[in-house]
Amino acid sequence: MAARDLPFRRSPTGLLLSVRVTPKSATDRVDGVIDTGAGPALRVRVRAAPERGKANASVTDTIAGWLAMPSSQLTVVGGGASRSKTLAISGDPSALARRLGERLQAFATGERRVS
Repeated sequence: MAARDLPFRRSPTGLLLSVRVTPKSATDRVDGVIDTGAGPALRVRVRAAPERGKANASVTDTIAGWLAMPSSQLTVVGGGASRSKTLAISGDPSALARRLGERLQAFATGERRVS
């Protein structure tokens, strides 16, 4: 994937990840990268309804599990009440970019769902 096709960008404290959420789904899972009007975003489906922060908590837990890291490293920093969100992932930006790039590579090679 080219850098312009990636749903994240580096920040001084880690990465900023663009996410498009589908609440009230049948399962919690990361379901690939999609194009949005604002650029690429990680598609995440969660079972939780979008009420009182339940879906946001499910999004951070689902992505944390997918990346094999503690959910405490992820924070919703934009779009809290929207399907389009920005998450901050704290940590070493280079190591996080490498880890996220490896997980995203599965989608580029044809494996559409990686949970």
